[in-house]
Amino acid sequence: MDDSDPFAAPHRIPTPARPLLGMTVLVVEDSRFACEAMRLLCLRSGARIRRADCLASARRHLGVYRPTAMVIDLGLPDGSGLDLIEEMARATPRVDVLLATSGDDFAEDAAIAAGADGFLAKPIHALAVFQQAILSRLPPDRRPGSVRLVPEERVAPDPVAYRDDMAHVADVLTGCSDGKTLDYVAQFLRGVAVSAEDGPLARAAEALAQARADGRPAVHDAARVAGLVQSRLDRRQAI
Repeated sequence: MDDSDPFAAPHRIPTPARPLLGMTVLVVEDSRFACEAMRLLCLRSGARIRRADCLASARRHLGVYRPTAMVIDLGLPDGSGLDLIEEMARATPRVDVLLATSGDDFAEDAAIAAGADGFLAKPIHALAVFQQAILSRLPPDRRPGSVRLVPEERVAPDPVAYRDDMAHVADVLTGCSDGKTLDYVAQFLRGVAVSAEDGPLARAAEALAQARADGRPAVHDAARVAGLVQSRLDRRQAI
């Protein structure tokens, strides 16, 4: 398995402006908004991107090819991204660059302990930060040899992707509101809201997560989250 693409040019040499040419990044992320940011970062850097929205999908991808780098969100609908990081850290051959991402402040230590090479804190919008996270961790023989331009560009994901995330949460809450579902909604929305710099929604998601962690009734906090989500869906354009 490798990250070759039969439809790509046979020799794609990185350039100072596009230092990730010839590389494939597998992004394991259930948020459409966060994934849209990663798509733009990869596009500006010259990398191909593949997306998996859950652990099962990521494992199917990995059964077909081996990417150059993986960016794994820690909160996924079918489990923890830490489990996949542990698997990939032990795999042979190993992916060149294994990065974790989360909107939670405490997540970095857990990701590094699981075997990640580095951590990208959400929101991830700065092109230079994204490129450096991958390039600095490549084996020396895979790093571009030419002088690299340090971009100041920041990407701006399409707000429609944020609205898609809100619709996803609304569907989840409509279908079920048990404890496990509320835990997933809290962690999902916390990461999405941080990425979109939506402070009120991020604080509401954090309050829901804290109520669940403390074992307190979460009805009020869940209703607050649901109301904020619906208000964003009611707008013609998300934040």
